[in-house]
Amino acid sequence: VQLVESGGGLVQAGGSLRLSCEASGNIFNVYVIAWFCQAPGKEREGVACDRRNGDKMYYLDSVKGRFSISRINAKNTVYLHMTTLGIEDAATYYCSSAHCWNSAVGPSASLGRGTQVTVSS
Repeated sequence: VQLVESGGGLVQAGGSLRLSCEASGNIFNVYVIAWFCQAPGKEREGVACDRRNGDKMYYLDSVKGRFSISRINAKNTVYLHMTTLGIEDAATYYCSSAHCWNSAVGPSASLGRGTQVTVSS
């Protein structure tokens, strides 16, 4: 299953975006899908992960209460709802099948091109 990200763009600080991760096949077969981000000069971070059964096992501390992950299997799409965006959220965001635990998440496949989120002050 190939995953393609979209929905990034330029937003003012305090604004919202919804990122989409669309699968080429049936994502119901992909048990865990996660969002990652990487800003220039920084290491990649896991942002949130979603299990097929709807459990939200992990959120990056800095996004808790502001971001939420959701999955619509019928649309083969996983979303990242981002609110109250700050300068520190600017990064390229990627989705991938993943390994996810309560305190960490890592990709289980190569990351794609991602979608760029830019936040202006």
